[in-house]
Amino acid sequence: MGVVNITPDSFSDGGRFFDAAAALAQARALAAAGADILDIGGESTRPFADSVPLEEELRRVIPVIETLAVEIGLPISIDTYKAPVARAALEAGASVINDISALRFDPDMAELAAAQQVPVILMHMQGTPRNMQVEPRYDDLLGEIKDFFQERLEYAASRGISRDLIVLDPGIGFGKTFKHNLEILNHLDAFSDLGCPLLVGPSRKAFIGHILGLPNGEVRDIGTLAALGMAVLKGAKIVRTHNAAYARQFFTVWEAIRMTT
Repeated sequence: MGVVNITPDSFSDGGRFFDAAAALAQARALAAAGADILDIGGESTRPFADSVPLEEELRRVIPVIETLAVEIGLPISIDTYKAPVARAALEAGASVINDISALRFDPDMAELAAAQQVPVILMHMQGTPRNMQVEPRYDDLLGEIKDFFQERLEYAASRGISRDLIVLDPGIGFGKTFKHNLEILNHLDAFSDLGCPLLVGPSRKAFIGHILGLPNGEVRDIGTLAALGMAVLKGAKIVRTHNAAYARQFFTVWEAIRMTT
């Protein structure tokens, strides 16, 4: 899954793709580099980020999705927790909802997902983007995330969303400390018995910078590959990354080695 942030304040790219033309160019580059899914977002969910007004989020993402849906034969995911944005994105050509709130922030999102019968990514987050990194605490990190997933799966089922359409994301960096992120990656298989594909998005995140002593941005792309590899080793079926070229090369070699008899 290749990431396109149409925001002026993304931690990962510093707003380089806020302009629609730049966002389209980045999406095309990700597709050419081997991305299988394009994830389009118009609101930064970095720690302490403020929310974006509905009309502004629509203005950022819908024209880009409309163009990509015609040009590029890849599934497009809309990264939003707002049902009106998700609805407009699906109408524009998106086919996946990526909801960081796991259907909690907008009561209309579950109804929309059920009616459209599209895949839905449900992410674990402690708190909200504005406060999630203010001393996140867990008594049982893996157990609490698993309990959250089970509750969300039951809720989704009660609203008519097929379990076959749900992807689970443990939310690396969303209400997690440095050690929490490492523990999740090392024990991702703790969630495998839930019966849903797992998505992991460690790309360019703070824990990588902490380990390597690197600032935000592209300089974390090599370190990201280690996190992507561990995620797949532990059961992830989808990895979310800003550098599809590196990830595609990495996993092409990985697969060639794995398949050798």
